Amino acid sequence: MAYWLFKSEPDSFSFDDLVKKGEKGQEWDGVRNFQARNNMRAMKVGDRGFFYHSNEGKAVVGIVEVIAAAHPDSTDKTGQWECVDLKAVKPVKKPVTLAEAKAEPRLAKMALVGNSRLSVQPVTDDEWKVACEMAGVEP
Repeated sequence: MAYWLFKSEPDSFSFDDLVKKGEKGQEWDGVRNFQARNNMRAMKVGDRGFFYHSNEGKAVVGIVEVIAAAHPDSTDKTGQWECVDLKAVKPVKKPVTLAEAKAEPRLAKMALVGNSRLSVQPVTDDEWKVACEMAGVEP
């Protein structure tokens, strides 16, 4: 299993919005960055990820699961963009803010810390364990 981080502005689509989608989940559409698209192409069904609220809150707020591998993005008319489908697994007990992640030496090389603008990012096994520990959830 691989781990990822998905960023969304909570006023556009929040973790609570994903929770409301239930088991059917939601297409992670609208991503228009080649690196983020390529990250989604690398995902497999069952991979887990952090749901990160950007702009407002700037924190990991939930755990998600990939429920459909990369497929054409239904919002793309050009045919060059792909996305995965996600479902909510659970909220974290304690949101992990960007400032807290930056202050944690074990997360110094995490993509979020070095490139906080990328909307879909890989998370290493060790980073996953540390961030889960900080969030008060089992890895």
